[in-house]
Amino acid sequence: MEFRPRLRLIGKISTVSSTDQKPIYGSAPSTQTTPRAAKVTVPSIRNRKGTDKKVLCLTAYDYPSARLVDEAGFDLILVGDSMANVVLGHASTLKISLEQIISATRAVKRGADRPLIVADMPYGTYHISAEDTIRNGLRLVREGGAQAVKIEGGVARAKTVKALVEADIPVLGHIGLLPQSTNTRGGYRISGRTVESARALLEDALAIQDAGAFAVVLEGVPEAVATRISERLEIPTIGIGAGDGCDGQILVFHDALGLSFGPAPRFVKRYANLADMARKALSELANDMGTGCFPTSENTYPTHEELPDNWDQ
Repeated sequence: MEFRPRLRLIGKISTVSSTDQKPIYGSAPSTQTTPRAAKVTVPSIRNRKGTDKKVLCLTAYDYPSARLVDEAGFDLILVGDSMANVVLGHASTLKISLEQIISATRAVKRGADRPLIVADMPYGTYHISAEDTIRNGLRLVREGGAQAVKIEGGVARAKTVKALVEADIPVLGHIGLLPQSTNTRGGYRISGRTVESARALLEDALAIQDAGAFAVVLEGVPEAVATRISERLEIPTIGIGAGDGCDGQILVFHDALGLSFGPAPRFVKRYANLADMARKALSELANDMGTGCFPTSENTYPTHEELPDNWDQ
């Protein structure tokens, strides 16, 4: 089969029959010819500010999820360090490594064409020096294929954001509830519930904006505070647990589709319960395998000619 770098195909094609060719693994590439929307870029995200068009964001960590998110029309895919929780089973995001994010970003990039691909910088990859930060950011762009990176923190990270932007690495900021700061904050804390805390959040947002970030995530921020910050900023805000006054929204793929385990955060709306659907399907598969109902002749490959009884002699 001819090699095509962007061919959306997993595995090989059976050559058993020219009239009944089916893929051995996965599924054949789509033949849909619907015109694609324009590629989303950092400038196009920034230019959403002041318009009525929301920035639609979702996480993805592999080829299938990225392809589905792209086809659904989302503008931005975050290869989030939340992969540590929802994919790898860790209790916090602190366990994810740079190499794991790079590998996941590569897979996402293969599955998505239109959305802007943003990679989280894992804990410890931007905390030591500007040189290390830039080196790690460049790896996410060059090796992973990310088109921007995300880091957590406000005023304290403004110089870091500036250094990345000056190295031609676009930055998505992240303030409010900071999962990577769970140890220093004593857990997952909602920010902005007091006047002093709300003012500190605004200061963080302005600092990130002044440092050159093209947008900023507001996580776990009271709606009234997030709305006012959104009004004050010249760059888009992307909310997660911050109300509808933001310029865009983001959720975790597994949370939105009911693939995560345990109670969902308050701000999550589950649009499906794929975990229950998967349990039912797998239970039926196990039963069919155990009773001999699977596979049938429809799931096997015929020979080109009848084999004699002693063909193996």
